[in-house]
Amino acid sequence: MAQDLLEEQKELLVRLFDDKSYVPMKLKELAVFLDIPKSRREELKKVLELLMEEGKIGISKKGKYGRAQEFARVGIFTGHARGFGFVTVEGQEEDIFIPAEKTGGAMNGDRVQVAREETGPKGKRPEGVILKILERANETVIGYYQKNKNYGFVLPDNQKLSQDIFIPQGKDMGAVTGHKVVVKITDFGGERRKPEGIVTEIIGHVNDPGTDIASIIKAYGLPEEFPQEVMREAGLMPGRVDERETEGRLDLRRLQTVTIDGEDAKDLDDAITISKEGDGRYTLGVHIADVTHYVREGKPLDEEALKRGTSVYLVDRVIPMLPHKLSNGICSLNAGEDRLALSCIMDIDDRGNVLGHRVAETVIRVDRRMTYTAVNAIVTDRDQAVMEEYQDFVAMFDTMKELADILRAKRRQRGSIDFDFPESKIVLDDKGRPVDIRPYERNAATRIIEDFMLMANETVAEDYFWQELPFVYRTHEYPDPEKMKRLGTFINNFGYAIRTQNGEVHPKEIQKLLDRIQGTDEEALISRLTLRSMRQARYGTVCTGHYGLAANYYTHFTSPIRRYPDLQIHRIIKENLRTGLSQKRISHYDRILPQVAKQCSAMERRADEAERETDKFKKCQYMSGHIGEAFEGAISGVTGWGLYVELPNTVEGLIHISELKGDYFIFDEERMELMGERTNVRYKLGQKVRVLVKGCDKLTRTIDFTLDEDM
Repeated sequence: MAQDLLEEQKELLVRLFDDKSYVPMKLKELAVFLDIPKSRREELKKVLELLMEEGKIGISKKGKYGRAQEFARVGIFTGHARGFGFVTVEGQEEDIFIPAEKTGGAMNGDRVQVAREETGPKGKRPEGVILKILERANETVIGYYQKNKNYGFVLPDNQKLSQDIFIPQGKDMGAVTGHKVVVKITDFGGERRKPEGIVTEIIGHVNDPGTDIASIIKAYGLPEEFPQEVMREAGLMPGRVDERETEGRLDLRRLQTVTIDGEDAKDLDDAITISKEGDGRYTLGVHIADVTHYVREGKPLDEEALKRGTSVYLVDRVIPMLPHKLSNGICSLNAGEDRLALSCIMDIDDRGNVLGHRVAETVIRVDRRMTYTAVNAIVTDRDQAVMEEYQDFVAMFDTMKELADILRAKRRQRGSIDFDFPESKIVLDDKGRPVDIRPYERNAATRIIEDFMLMANETVAEDYFWQELPFVYRTHEYPDPEKMKRLGTFINNFGYAIRTQNGEVHPKEIQKLLDRIQGTDEEALISRLTLRSMRQARYGTVCTGHYGLAANYYTHFTSPIRRYPDLQIHRIIKENLRTGLSQKRISHYDRILPQVAKQCSAMERRADEAERETDKFKKCQYMSGHIGEAFEGAISGVTGWGLYVELPNTVEGLIHISELKGDYFIFDEERMELMGERTNVRYKLGQKVRVLVKGCDKLTRTIDFTLDEDM
């Protein structure tokens, strides 16, 4: 009853604030207006605070309550090493800039209430002030311990946490300067007071091998060990497929079947079959490991997989979503072994149109485990020795490339955007030290698998969209029109333009732009800026299409060993294939899928950030052995504090503005360049420069360059 009364009070206040005649009031004024006695004002205050936490109402800087849109919004604070930050408000296009003096003691990731300032500098994003911290995100912090005489400080590894943490005497577990530690925050401090905490764990000394990667794993809360009940369930899994498990499945073991992966891959979750008819029609089979046969809904394995959301691929290790007994064993499509699969078999014409398809539970047997290197040697290099070794499969790979080229051309024709930035390949020695860094380029073989997986993902998504069943889609929204407008203004400087329609840019326009700049000096510059103008893809239960792929329907179906969304939709597909979804099960999925999508999107972002941080550390470690050496590079970022330069091996470092000698340099944000006030010397994105490695800071994972004056 008390809960019902509380909800009634909340509804009453929301209706009051939404009334057009309502004028914002302070707590005391509201109490008088509502005829609430002094003895019950605390009760009113609590109801108002609850509504603020829910983002339904706001409070002005003068303490007056009103509609959320008028005063304060609720969002997530993202900090910056220089003290300022931004608040991202759900449903709001632009984030709100928070100057350092107006953060109110908020730390990165905190859920806050922010008031947008009435006016901001012309042409700049809106500014605001944080009024209240609603939920703290950092109960523990990982960092570098510095010992003073009677106390200590911890410098957070996360550069978005701009304040160090005070550690009182006797609360350091005996840590010494140089230890990486875990700190539990006991007092978040305030505007003039540092946060305070106690050391709860010493990870190791910064110079000890493995300490920094262990610190990143701790900082991102990545779960290395599986709980006992999960390992117990995994231990019960069979080592091979029992023939009885194949009953009722489509038997495809007679078809020539291959997997194509990187040399180091152990969790092989997709296999391919292909044939071509005399009329030019292709039959493409994309066969995906049937993980849900072993990972049952609501069981410990399933709950742990959802909690992790994805496998995390760090430089020196993989933190898997599922235990190795499944990911490298019974679920992995290992050559020569019978395996259970969920297959999408598509009939495709010679223009790349899917004429028909079938999704079925199958049993397959992979004939050969192929690598991208070997397949590329066949289809691109026509390497005679490799073709001889795989002579029974050469015709199959040629047919694959033929179809993949058709599918890719069709995607490009409709406007699919292809950002071909090289990833980093960091080579480690047996002690985990980086000995080489080079760009990992895609080749014809990697593109074949990409093209086939994209086709399967689109086909399955369209199928389930039209069946109007609960599903998890991979969505990528249209870019923010304001960012596109800024991009259009910038590329005009180079003689390029992008057409808009009703304020929106069709993906085909972006692809045309990328085609036009290919091979030009400004290619890297414009490609980067275009990528930065895109939104982040995410998981959702509503099929809104995928902007980057110019696809109306898209999902993730092809990697259930390492991604939970794929596993989730496999469960829905299988249930639908077997018995159809009852109204009860539809209601069940309608209820759980929004949270599944939200969790998986969050875990994907966490994994991406952890992978980036690990790469940054290993790159810093590698470049520390090249201090004083000169390298050619290209300017990859221009800011008010200096130039970021990327080397051909993908390593990026900063030339601080103080290192630019001979003039006073001014940052032109519109043109994205630094310009010498007196000499008119300009540094802009994409410009080639020669740099010297000045230093590396393993704590901040940053690399400092200077310009090579002898160039």
